[in-house]
Amino acid sequence: MNDYEITYILRPNFEEADVETRATAIGETIKGLGGEVVAIEKLGKKRLAYEINDLREGNYVAMQYRSSGEASQELERLMKLNEDVLRHLTIALDKTALAHMVILAQQAAMAPPPLPPYERGQGGGYDRDRSDRPQGGGYDRDRSERSQAPYERT
Repeated sequence: MNDYEITYILRPNFEEADVETRATAIGETIKGLGGEVVAIEKLGKKRLAYEINDLREGNYVAMQYRSSGEASQELERLMKLNEDVLRHLTIALDKTALAHMVILAQQAAMAPPPLPPYERGQGGGYDRDRSDRPQGGGYDRDRSERSQAPYERT
């Protein structure tokens, strides 16, 4: 059994439930071929780098699985026949890639929660009217000194 990762793009007109159904069906196909699904990650709807069949967006799904080489080739054949799949890419994962994925998963588990989105008037930035900016220093100071110097004509 080898480790593989397949990333595929589904049609953009599918709802979340449809994407879930299609991803589960492809996972069941892998199980039917004697493989085992390790992880499924739905990446959501994203803009394509170029148009495929006059479509500008697609639903991305990444799936990690274990299977034999013959089962992986059969899955690729079935993906080509599936009209809902716009593109797919299968890669074989070596031990270095698997170790790197484990390290990334551990780091993600230990990462602090993301900060809340910035809301106007709360900390951090300056208000638009500039009343809270420090006076003096920088360009303002230089300009005020120049305006006080007598004008010289040459």
